[in-house]
Amino acid sequence: MKRRTWLVALVLVGGIAAAAFATRSTWMGTGANAQAPQQRVRVISIETAKAERKTVPLEVDSIGTVTPIASVAIKSRVETTITNVHFEDGAKVNEGDILFTLDSRQIDAQIAQAEGQLARDQAQLAGAERDLKRFSELIAKGATTQVNVDNAKTQSDILAGTIKAGESALENLRVQKSYTVIRAPFAGRISAANVKIGNFVRPADLTPMATLNQMAPVYVAFAVPQRVLGELRDGIKDGVSMVKATIPGSNKSEDGKVAMVENAVDATTGMVTVRGIMDNKVETLWPGTLVTAKLTVRTEEAVIVPSVAVQRSQAGNFVFVVKNGTANVQKVEVGRTTQGVSIITSGLEGTEEVVIDGQLLLSNGSRVEVRPRKAGV
Repeated sequence: MKRRTWLVALVLVGGIAAAAFATRSTWMGTGANAQAPQQRVRVISIETAKAERKTVPLEVDSIGTVTPIASVAIKSRVETTITNVHFEDGAKVNEGDILFTLDSRQIDAQIAQAEGQLARDQAQLAGAERDLKRFSELIAKGATTQVNVDNAKTQSDILAGTIKAGESALENLRVQKSYTVIRAPFAGRISAANVKIGNFVRPADLTPMATLNQMAPVYVAFAVPQRVLGELRDGIKDGVSMVKATIPGSNKSEDGKVAMVENAVDATTGMVTVRGIMDNKVETLWPGTLVTAKLTVRTEEAVIVPSVAVQRSQAGNFVFVVKNGTANVQKVEVGRTTQGVSIITSGLEGTEEVVIDGQLLLSNGSRVEVRPRKAGV
């Protein structure tokens, strides 16, 4: 009896197991009529910016040096002593201002002596001319000889030559005297005076009495690669090439134009020296200052995008263009990059919306959601 009960139980358990196996597709939800759960489409959050078509400059950055257009080391042209200094060290002076006065007493005495000799010679010439006139009248009457007339004529000519020499000597002394008053040859800023009142100066002195630098305008000299030389020359001809010099660490700058391009390229560096001329009316740039020089070679119409939008792959450069909620790969060619933007030579028309943040999660055709750009970005 007990054995029969166990057999019945085993049969019931086996039947239940067989029924469960036969209907597994129904209770497990994997049958043909079961509905599979829908997968959610992934939407990636991104930031975008507009591609723009605008006029952009072709610029070259370099390090330049400010140099004065004119710089004069002031020296004495006569041997004498300084009687007065008419400027303060480092002062701004105008053209024609008196800088130094030198002792001129010796030259004054020489001028007085030359004037006296000249007066004497002029008196002697007047006497010789009277003698010549008198002998000429006498020879007409037969009262003198031709020799006396010739001698009077010779004496008159000698004295006329002596007077010319005397006048030249006097003029030379007056020029020497003009050297005792030293004036500024142009407007600029004077250095500290290396000599003071009472110092003896002479032309052979190695140290100048002072140095005068022209401050406005000034030159800024810098070097640019030889590859831009052709476009630079065209820009100069068209009057579009400009120079901006900025003092490092400050926002002070001066604008100017290209004054000249050196007539040879440095074969060792492949660079050519360019000189810009800056108005510098407020003396922003001082001679000898190192500045950041930005040369605008020319301007051109081009499509630009933020440089962060441009991605690189083995196939070349590309950007993600957003349209109708999807990001699509668009191949582009980049001409150059400047100041955080890339100039696109082909691939964009200038009206597209490109991805600037979130590209790492994107693939061609990804669904995207544009989030607001951060303040200040």
